[in-house]
Amino acid sequence: MTLPRPFRLLYVQVLLGMGLGMTVGHFWPQVGASLKPLSDAFVALVRMMIAPIVFCTIVIGITSLASGSKIGRTILKALALFYLLTIVALVLGLATAFALHPGAGLHIDAHHLDTTILAQYSTRTQSHGLAEFALHLIPETFVGAFEKGEVLPVLLLALLFGFALNASGSAGRLVQEFIDGIAHVLFRILALIMRLAPVGAFGAMAFTVGRFGIRSLGSLGMLMVSLYAACLLFVVCVLGPLARLHRFSLWRLLRYLREELIIVLATSSTEPVLPRLIVKLEALGYDKGMVGLVLPAGYSFNLDGTAIYLTLASMFIAQACDVHLSGGQITTMLVVMLVTSKGAAGVSGSGLVALVATLAVIPDLPVAGVALLVGIDRFMSEARALTSVISNACAVIFVSMWERACDRARLKEALSLAHEPEEAFDQPADLPG
Repeated sequence: MTLPRPFRLLYVQVLLGMGLGMTVGHFWPQVGASLKPLSDAFVALVRMMIAPIVFCTIVIGITSLASGSKIGRTILKALALFYLLTIVALVLGLATAFALHPGAGLHIDAHHLDTTILAQYSTRTQSHGLAEFALHLIPETFVGAFEKGEVLPVLLLALLFGFALNASGSAGRLVQEFIDGIAHVLFRILALIMRLAPVGAFGAMAFTVGRFGIRSLGSLGMLMVSLYAACLLFVVCVLGPLARLHRFSLWRLLRYLREELIIVLATSSTEPVLPRLIVKLEALGYDKGMVGLVLPAGYSFNLDGTAIYLTLASMFIAQACDVHLSGGQITTMLVVMLVTSKGAAGVSGSGLVALVATLAVIPDLPVAGVALLVGIDRFMSEARALTSVISNACAVIFVSMWERACDRARLKEALSLAHEPEEAFDQPADLPG
């Protein structure tokens, strides 16, 4: 029996999975809370594919760019854009906290909060010094970069491999064809895994509603409203004008990426859509090298949703615990957050990990206040993840246009038609490039 066309679309299936999961979680909370492994398994399957797909994509992209100076220029421009967007996100989160005062009137004594739940987040915070960060980029072995699945070590390894491939002549071309073939097989495997996205969405929503429930929001609802409002303002008032400046429609881009955004919303994670974003952005007419360099780097350096959350959550704790911060203390906090917002990339519960790391070096704000947010973090992680994914997709487009590595006619046509995403994954042999 063939399903009607709307039900064959992945994003419709994911929405149905989310709805069914919320129903199960609400009426049978114990059953819903036990379904978390379904979501964990789906995310783990996709995460398994990220490192090899990123490696193959970047290597093929570098061989297409060829020029080492162009690659260096692209990375520098991308990093400059990432930090500019992060600064804007931090300031926007701070302004939202001052405007809405989500923690005002709670009068919480931080000494009476149970901090035992914070132990798992405190143990994940690491030193964020420049030397430690640079050493962390270097994998212990060639295979070690793939074993841990972290994007930045794979990015470094792929850059070295790509440069060496360009310098290897005819032998390099044979290896390039082999890697290109491997990439097509990997995307075919990914297409099979993505068929499980509705199951992952079902498990994630059933767990969230069953474990926390709507009642867990309580007095913290204002903080959630503030975060979603700040993220929406960032997308509409920051990314929107930048998109118009670069002569494309942000709304059409969001429609084009609707499946990826729904998967992010369902799983509260950006990782499951990284390989899909690579293909979808290439299909818009952007150079493989640009997409392969900018997007993986953005996953570590351009976490704008987390940046908004950090300032907003920190000010919420200050307001809730009646801690008054001076202008100098707030400035110091923003500088620290420029680092901590990057340091927890790819870590489960990265928002709370980064927040603990931030408050640990700001003695005026009680780290114990983070315990207030643990219960609703799952609901806020969705806003963080969606904002970061949208920002990274836009960043790829911006940098590619600066480097004149895009086909504007193809971009306009693809966004106006908003092709169904399944086509790109069911026919990997027809991928661009």
